[in-house]
Amino acid sequence: MDERTEISALGEFGLINHLTQNNETKNASTIVSVGDDAAVIDHFGRQTVISTDLLLEGIHFDLSYTPLKHLGYKSIIVNLSDIYAMNAIPTQVLMSIGFSNRVSLEALDDFYAGVYAACEEHGVDLVGGDTSTSQKGLVISVTAIGEVAPDRFVKRNGAQPNDLICVSGELGGAFLGLTLLEREKKIFETTGAQPDLEGQSYIVGRLLKPEARKDIIEYFAEADLKPSSMMDISDGLSSDIMHICKESNTGCVLYEDKLPLNEDAKAFAYQLLLDPTACALSGGEDYELLFTVSQADYEKVKNNPSVSVIGYITDVTEGKHLITRAGNKHALVAQGWNHIK
Repeated sequence: MDERTEISALGEFGLINHLTQNNETKNASTIVSVGDDAAVIDHFGRQTVISTDLLLEGIHFDLSYTPLKHLGYKSIIVNLSDIYAMNAIPTQVLMSIGFSNRVSLEALDDFYAGVYAACEEHGVDLVGGDTSTSQKGLVISVTAIGEVAPDRFVKRNGAQPNDLICVSGELGGAFLGLTLLEREKKIFETTGAQPDLEGQSYIVGRLLKPEARKDIIEYFAEADLKPSSMMDISDGLSSDIMHICKESNTGCVLYEDKLPLNEDAKAFAYQLLLDPTACALSGGEDYELLFTVSQADYEKVKNNPSVSVIGYITDVTEGKHLITRAGNKHALVAQGWNHIK
């Protein structure tokens, strides 16, 4: 049987020392890291970008099918994605967790192995946080800090009519992964049968180990391309393009046949009698970047194989529509993920 160490044996400072004993800084902007009353960060004339996320057991994740290492990784990644969505580079994170006494030290070590793996991959420093006991359920709060040159940050409100709508990567996979895992959980609870993930490693990976699109932000810098608006896709494409349209006071047209769908995900959607387009439009948690560029920049986005042009921005009076493969025009509806519901 695996060894189990009660966290109470360490005390709070002992736990913090344990979790941060090998924590090394990577960024010159990190002046003081973990171990003092506050971190000190100096961005040397660049602007600071800050975002925070709360992840709650039973609302944002289910520990019956989420390995703790993956959860640690994902909780960092979803925050870094928000920093990239501002066209900024993440540099520091703070991680706070609340846990009940059913969580052992070994379990926390697994969680932090994922946290450090994500920090390593994106060159980010863990500079602080807090730990506490919680009455029930795991509570995770992450704050991410990044930097950007003063004239380079990108908001949601800059889209102009005739701008091209672009998206990175592929859409709908995380939603299908969630659908599969939830189905297998129900089967396990009612029959005790071991889960059969049917070799669907792509969609399960899209849910449990998403990636933040650092490569796209690096490409913008290389190509000297600044999007007119941008956000990351956490609630689903239709909801998120509607956010951009609302903030920019515009309409939009999306083309169904331009939506980037993964072949494995598409095949599995059909197997479940789901429409892959609906999965792409309404499924959340893809953490791809949704952005708009002026038509003059078309050549620059066309050269990046990870970017698809999926439509264009219109005047606000024209509304928000999807043109289907058959050429029919439908009003877009926001059926994305809403965790307040």
